[in-house]
Amino acid sequence: MREGLSERQERVLACVREWIAEHGEAPTVREVGQQVGLSSPSSVHYQLRQLEHRGILRRTERRWRAYQLR
Repeated sequence: MREGLSERQERVLACVREWIAEHGEAPTVREVGQQVGLSSPSSVHYQLRQLEHRGILRRTERRWRAYQLR
């Protein structure tokens, strides 16, 4: 576990990594939610923003599918 990340953030990060490895692009908010068991897109947005704030993810555009791992 990365220092300071919650278990949920770890699951979201693992989901993003696996999805990019398998599909070649980042998952949508709904796809992340389905993979980690979050039914609210707002909860997924919050977790993605937290990872972005920590410098682990970076959005290249205003869309969430346009983010990259750092």
